[in-house]
Amino acid sequence: QVQLVESGGGLVQAGGSLRLSCVASTTIRFNTVNWHRQAPGKQRELIASITGGGTTNYPDSVKGRFTASRDNAKNTVYLQMNSLKPEDTAVYYCSLPLRNYWGQGTQVTVSA
Repeated sequence: QVQLVESGGGLVQAGGSLRLSCVASTTIRFNTVNWHRQAPGKQRELIASITGGGTTNYPDSVKGRFTASRDNAKNTVYLQMNSLKPEDTAVYYCSLPLRNYWGQGTQVTVSA
């Protein structure tokens, strides 16, 4: 069993930045970690993926603005979000996709 805890969400103005953290209860150094988001009334969206080796992938909607990174010594994965837009407002989740573990989510609200 792995517990994932996200933090770092909050209210920010458009153009601002936030850094989300996803802390795991055990080592995840060999695991791919995904970041997702879900806005009200919309389907959950995959927005970042980082492999155990640090390779990242992003959809076009966040590419160039969001950056995933990891600190394996701290069992932590980060999501740096810059140039935030109101349409980035959502609950953000991290997951271990191959093991189907999910965090509880953290709310990000971007005001115009």
